[in-house]
Amino acid sequence: MERVMFSEIFNSKKPVIGMVHLKALPGSPGCKDSWEEILEAALADAEALCDGKVDGLQIENQFDWPFLLPEQIGAETTAFLTAAGCAVRREHPEVPLGINIHLNGGIQAVAAAKACGADWVRVFNLANGYISNSGYVDAIGPRLLRYRKAVGAEHVMIFGDFQVKHGSHAVTADRTLWEKARDVEMSMADAAVITGSATGTAPDVQSILAVKEHLSIPLLIGSGLNEANVKELWPYVDGAVIGSGFKKGADLKQPVDRELVIRFMETVHQQG
Repeated sequence: MERVMFSEIFNSKKPVIGMVHLKALPGSPGCKDSWEEILEAALADAEALCDGKVDGLQIENQFDWPFLLPEQIGAETTAFLTAAGCAVRREHPEVPLGINIHLNGGIQAVAAAKACGADWVRVFNLANGYISNSGYVDAIGPRLLRYRKAVGAEHVMIFGDFQVKHGSHAVTADRTLWEKARDVEMSMADAAVITGSATGTAPDVQSILAVKEHLSIPLLIGSGLNEANVKELWPYVDGAVIGSGFKKGADLKQPVDRELVIRFMETVHQQG
């Protein structure tokens, strides 16, 4: 299949992508719910996001903490996340769908995306390397691009982070933020993702502008965008991926707040 362009997937020129945070999956230390309960919660969050008129959905194994490194991710994680993706796709076939598998499981995410008909994957470390809570995370881009080609999934877009949250980037401290962003673009990403230092922490305007000036692909905010800062940050980006910002008190463990999503999307549409 031919490569699909970012602008062809979303109805909006500046899409808002809502996160479906799966409860801890079977095989992870925190798993305490049945698969039926996990899937029910995921479908409820997807429904609330779609009721709020988001432009896309992204599914991830948010609560499989502590995360495994890419080569350690078990088949069960990929299988259950694929099943969740297929279920969400059946319920909302008209809504663009993405997959993210922690930690940096880009190859597993492409496999899941291919199986359930998802439109993109998010990859925390496409180029360069960094130290995560789980250890050293290497660049997955070279292997990922070849795997995507091998399984005939060129239509699955790649959204690549650079200097991603929850990590030490001392190994690339001699390079500017925009240089790292350009590395993501050179790794054939379809969009670049900028974050703050942690979940719920937004990047500042200066960093956004410094990066955007050097990119020819869309730049998305990947953490911290919410009701309080959307008017400040939204004019300078090409879209956003929002998780905690759609939950009461920015608490990741809470379900998606449908009314909060509706208010946020109204604000975004007023911004243009």
